[in-house]
Amino acid sequence: MGTVIGLTAIAVALLIGLGALGVGIGMGLLGGRFLEGCARQPELANMLQTKMFLVVALLDAVAMIGVGIALFFAFANPFVGQFQAAVGG
Repeated sequence: MGTVIGLTAIAVALLIGLGALGVGIGMGLLGGRFLEGCARQPELANMLQTKMFLVVALLDAVAMIGVGIALFFAFANPFVGQFQAAVGG
């Protein structure tokens, strides 16, 4: 049972870490493209800013969903019950 809990902890760390890495890279690319767009066409800055904030909110939502799933596995691990049923203990 210790192995199942240990592997779940590693999976939770990877889920949160890689989710944060992906969101960080995505926001960096998004911010860079936003600045490029504003430099090329300053009259569209307000429209681009609105769309950028919408996409940033969606990126953050993806990260929060990943954190929620990770916390579910950390605190209400369904794999421990399945392991105990399979072993018979």
